[in-house]
Amino acid sequence: MSENVWAYRLTVGRLADVDLSGYKVEATDGTIGKVDKHSDEVGSAYLVVDTGPWIFGKEVLLPAGTVTGIDLEEKSVQVGLTKEQIKNAPE
Repeated sequence: MSENVWAYRLTVGRLADVDLSGYKVEATDGTIGKVDKHSDEVGSAYLVVDTGPWIFGKEVLLPAGTVTGIDLEEKSVQVGLTKEQIKNAPE
């Protein structure tokens, strides 16, 4: 059975009561922006990432399944994508 791309991975340890808005988004090759919005809806969880100056203020949609880790202390979300992949994500 394959993982649902629209759900957080079990290894991420996502806490439903944590608001990820404003958390830094770390791509595999560096910081790419901040979480603007997010949804924890079962089967359709996602992040909207404001890429800020990296890609001229573009907001992109990333499925929750791309999240590889969440650091509550550092207020950051790690995703298993490169900056280029995020840049090419749907707005």
